[in-house]
Amino acid sequence: MPRYSVILPTRNRADVVGFAIRSVLAQTDGDFELFVVGDGCTDGTAGIVETFKDARVRWLDLAKAPHYGYANRNVALRDASGPFIAYIAHDDLLLPDHLERLSRQLERERADWIFSRPLWVSLDGTIVPYAVTLRHDDERQAYMAEGNPIPMSCVMHRRSVMATAGVWPEDVPRSADWAYWKNILNSGARLASCRVPTTLHFVADWRRATNLGQPEAMALLELSAREPWWPAVHRRRIAAGGTEQASLYRWMTEDVTAVDALRDAIDLVVDRLAWDRTCDLRDRRNARSLGQRLTNRVRRLVSG
Repeated sequence: MPRYSVILPTRNRADVVGFAIRSVLAQTDGDFELFVVGDGCTDGTAGIVETFKDARVRWLDLAKAPHYGYANRNVALRDASGPFIAYIAHDDLLLPDHLERLSRQLERERADWIFSRPLWVSLDGTIVPYAVTLRHDDERQAYMAEGNPIPMSCVMHRRSVMATAGVWPEDVPRSADWAYWKNILNSGARLASCRVPTTLHFVADWRRATNLGQPEAMALLELSAREPWWPAVHRRRIAAGGTEQASLYRWMTEDVTAVDALRDAIDLVVDRLAWDRTCDLRDRRNARSLGQRLTNRVRRLVSG
């Protein structure tokens, strides 16, 4: 029985799915099974998967399921044998220690469901980090009610949560990952969050007209375009005629310092955002203080 079961759902992205598979095969802990779950693929996906001569890779060439193929993902989920379940979208990349780091933290905190810090990659190669923990009540309430800023590839959970939370909802038109995560959390599962990024999340092909798709990520992307302090390592050049996945995968594999540099720069972004927020609060406080002093002065003049 492998330690991890990794589920990679795909539909007609033969141009990038190979990079996603390679990022799984390059994990520091290789004790896994990888289910590549085809959802009615009609392009060359099958041929791409067959080029990987690795017994850990299992190709499920399934007929198109309703919506985004959630029923097909459940075929793999029910067949998964590892105690830890991880996911990767066909257009995302796992950093090399994703499986090892998240499972280690799950065990250390005795948690059931964990996610790592999201990193979005825009069409032009800008990397945008997002701060979310769900450890605070207001943050968790907003997550449960408003939307999901956590990409599927960031998540790992114990297989045992299926006993109470079941499997992916198959009757929702979209965002079944968010619905499933909420089911897991509502079932009493213990939550953990990893502040270290372990994946790169790219823009889905169907969402390219609206770029990153998440308002939080879009706000940070706009900030990165105008702020000179944005880390240079978070601005990757995309090779002409190639995909963002190909360029980022090549950078990570050819530069041994790439992942560390990527992670080190996160602190710069988060600390700068915190600094800006602190300055904003300070200025508001000073403005209130000045306003109060002016009000008191006017009252003294009127009364006296």
